[in-house]
Amino acid sequence: VQLVESGGGLVQPGGSLRLSCAASGFTFRNYYMHWVRQAPGKGLEWVSTIANGAGSTYYTDSVKGGFTISRDNAKNTLYLQMNSLKPEDTALYYCAKDWAGPRRVLGQGTQVTVSS
Repeated sequence: VQLVESGGGLVQPGGSLRLSCAASGFTFRNYYMHWVRQAPGKGLEWVSTIANGAGSTYYTDSVKGGFTISRDNAKNTLYLQMNSLKPEDTALYYCAKDWAGPRRVLGQGTQVTVSS
């Protein structure tokens, strides 16, 4: 199983970024997928989940209305569109498989820094 995130960077408050996660080594379309993040000095925080059929999406309250999770099962790729970014969104962002289960897998992460 391999998850490779990309798309992070430095952005000003109010700006946007689109994160991608390329998945391999498992049948991507069969799994719920997740985005989680870790801010400096803090633990992992769940951000968003998308169902395997992409019919249902879920968000932590602090990102509702600003972030959109999506997936392309034909490309084995997970996305996170982040709009209206705030300094408190600064974190290392990971995509995850089996986030709540015993076989949790995270990628290497992509850094998002929101600063003027």
